[in-house]
Amino acid sequence: MIQAAVFGYGTVGSGVVQVLEENKKEIAVRAGEGIEVKYILDLRDFPGDPYESKVVHDVNTILEDSQVKIICETMGGVEPAFTFSKKALERGISVCTSNKELVAAHGPELLQLAKENKCNYLFEASVGGGIPLIRTINYSLTAERIESIMGILNGTTNYILTKMAKEGADFDVVLKEAQAKGYAEKNPEADVEGYDACRKIAILSSLMSRKTVQYEDIYTEGITKISAQDFVYAKKLGRSVKLLAMSKKTETGYVAMVAPVMLQDSHPLFGVNDVFNAVFVHSNMLDDSMYYGRGAGKLPTASAVVSDVVDCARHLGKTVTCIWENEKQELEDYQNLPWKFFVRVPADAKDKAMSLFGDATLIEALPDEVGFMTAEMTEKAFNNLVKELPEMITRIRVNI
Repeated sequence: MIQAAVFGYGTVGSGVVQVLEENKKEIAVRAGEGIEVKYILDLRDFPGDPYESKVVHDVNTILEDSQVKIICETMGGVEPAFTFSKKALERGISVCTSNKELVAAHGPELLQLAKENKCNYLFEASVGGGIPLIRTINYSLTAERIESIMGILNGTTNYILTKMAKEGADFDVVLKEAQAKGYAEKNPEADVEGYDACRKIAILSSLMSRKTVQYEDIYTEGITKISAQDFVYAKKLGRSVKLLAMSKKTETGYVAMVAPVMLQDSHPLFGVNDVFNAVFVHSNMLDDSMYYGRGAGKLPTASAVVSDVVDCARHLGKTVTCIWENEKQELEDYQNLPWKFFVRVPADAKDKAMSLFGDATLIEALPDEVGFMTAEMTEKAFNNLVKELPEMITRIRVNI
């Protein structure tokens, strides 16, 4: 019987214990041996919980127990998760995590520690919840040169944008509803400003480039400026607005960004709604492939953590290959990417806008204003033009 421990007995941590217990027979068959939770690390006590006897408050109780071979780190945040994970790996204990903040900040360092100590640092659940993305890149697409990754990586924002599209509601109204249903945090900044998706695409970009893409270097724009009026135009165009996290290989390097984008109804990501996530990958031999499922939630995320636990159990004393070097991957200027742009201006600025943008396509949908779609151009060229159009109400990038 392989002994494991769980760091953090919150939503995901309790889900990990539940998955390991409810699916123990299937897990034992796939791991080649049974897996049992010996300890649960948390600052709190859980009187009445079926696993209260396993709760400990001192991390050293776990780290100094030679029977513990695998740790599930579901604490969230960088500290103390980083310090605890580092100490575990130094002792040859494998760590499986759902902690995107930690992976984005210290992934290559922890992977190197795991390699030096013949154990594993696995992070399938850190991106896309229960969708098998990391393992797909590391295992299934090893014969490929991945050229681009584009995805909906945040369920909260996708739920909000879906409700806005279907009901014509404003952002603030839908955000409050999402908070009431538990889909959005009391402080939703990390989701609605795009920071959560940014960390996730930083991880995927690092695996794609095999170097370290720092999330601080990724241009990130959230959804707080998207309005019900934008969806009136989008519907007329047969499009919808999604918050996309994108990474692309260029001739000279890589470019990455997070931003709302208008997608046409023929795009595979157009129909990804509510709290679901999806990632669209283009590689040079397989061409296009897409991975879809629940990107968050207690059991989907816990299932991904446990899939890593099984992988660790299969490779005790061995390190699973994951190529992610500490060398920094510099990013190209996102402003050199080509887009079309959807723009709204007051009706009395119509002639000025059309003269500036030439062959733009006019869209009339609301009184007292007009919308138009530009021809294809780089972001840099667009920004230079709109300096002459201070009347602009808003702009949204349009996928070509």
